Amino acid sequence: MTAITWYSRVAKSAARFCGRPRVFVFALGIIVVWGISGPFFGFSNTWQLIINTVTTTVTFLMVFLIQNTQNRDTEAIQIKLDELIRATHGAHNALLDLEELDENILQDFLRRYERLASVAREELARGEQDTGTPEP
Repeated sequence: MTAITWYSRVAKSAARFCGRPRVFVFALGIIVVWGISGPFFGFSNTWQLIINTVTTTVTFLMVFLIQNTQNRDTEAIQIKLDELIRATHGAHNALLDLEELDENILQDFLRRYERLASVAREELARGEQDTGTPEP
């Protein structure tokens, strides 16, 4: 098993585990216990340092786990959308893999679809239908 596969499996499992309500309640409980313990420790610098260190470390590690999970989910959605475009008669195959295009080309596509949407809204305002393929 490669390091990437191992990391993806760990990240997915950790993200799934940490997203559960009982884990949130557990973390909230730790904060409450820490807050209540403040007077016993005189709200000392060490008392504050403990929670700051723990929360910073957990946050730092969770950022990488969440980003990995988010990247995988986004890639899966993109592949599914690409397949829908590819399999739909009359769809523009030039839209496949659109997220990989240069920003200027992406903006050109965006403007083209904004114009199509504007025309469709005008047609609706005139009582016409906005369904179908707007290109000749």
